[in-house]
Amino acid sequence: MGVRVAVLGATGAVGKEMLTILEERNFPADAIHALASRRSIGRQVSYGDRTLKCVDAAGFDFSQVDLVLASAGGDISREYGPKITASGAILVDNSSAFRMEPDIPLVVPEVNPDAVDGVSKARIIANPNCSTIQTVVALKPLHDLAGITRVSVSTYQSVSGAGTGAMDELWRQTKGRFVNDPVEKNEFSKQIAFNVIPRIGDLMPGGTTNEEWKMAVETKKILDPDIRLIATCVRVPVFVGHGVAAHVEFAKEISPKLARDTLRDAPGVMLVDNREDDGFVTPVECVGEFAVFVSRVRVDPTVEHGLAMWIVSDNLRKGAALNAVQIAELLLERNHLG
Repeated sequence: MGVRVAVLGATGAVGKEMLTILEERNFPADAIHALASRRSIGRQVSYGDRTLKCVDAAGFDFSQVDLVLASAGGDISREYGPKITASGAILVDNSSAFRMEPDIPLVVPEVNPDAVDGVSKARIIANPNCSTIQTVVALKPLHDLAGITRVSVSTYQSVSGAGTGAMDELWRQTKGRFVNDPVEKNEFSKQIAFNVIPRIGDLMPGGTTNEEWKMAVETKKILDPDIRLIATCVRVPVFVGHGVAAHVEFAKEISPKLARDTLRDAPGVMLVDNREDDGFVTPVECVGEFAVFVSRVRVDPTVEHGLAMWIVSDNLRKGAALNAVQIAELLLERNHLG
């Protein structure tokens, strides 16, 4: 028997990707509903060879479904979460609304799959931040091997992480620079075309942004509460695909060779680390792929047991939609659905 599924936020970049991945991975959906805001009623979205007409989430009866995959923003998730769970459905939420709630699991299936069993309490599972997901997938096997104590990361995050409007802004500004049009800024505080912006999210006390804070606290919740992490999150003029430069400090000695051998066999990881000019993966090359790619594994000589590495992933896929669908598969496998 299959699962009745709704995708909330079906017209957004991640919502569309959720529908694509559900079909690609042959998720056993007996019925699937595309939900959006009132202004998107009647719009069509693709689900494999089929098209689905969007219906108004406000009037939808959630008792018709077993599972809701949501990517509509924190405010929408907080509004609809109680309605969804009261109807008996399980919510897998891509926003930040529930991530740090103590009774709500924050799950990356390759890292902490057992956490999904906590769904029985709140009937909600949170999808982590996109950069956190790809980072912990790469760090987990190395943490098991040598014990990570501290991580310093710089992220290079594509504009798709800020939504469809941000992608449109990069496209308009890029074209405009060639014809000397004035730069119009709506989605970002500074020009994004041919530029980088060293701030993602709102500033918090002390100068950290909430995006940087998320990476620190989510890594602790998912991987190990004793890991210290500092992040600098940067928006770059790339449409899809996030990069993370990670400098990792371990409790025990670990060589680059041992790390590479371990990563080569790790779930969800694709090691591409050839000592050649093109022996690494860039965001352009990861688009459309499921894996987290790791390259440039090398010694960090500034600490006693340190390694540096480059981590790349499609943020719309593994950083959002794929991780949500993998959570759904895990729920089904562990008899929490259907």
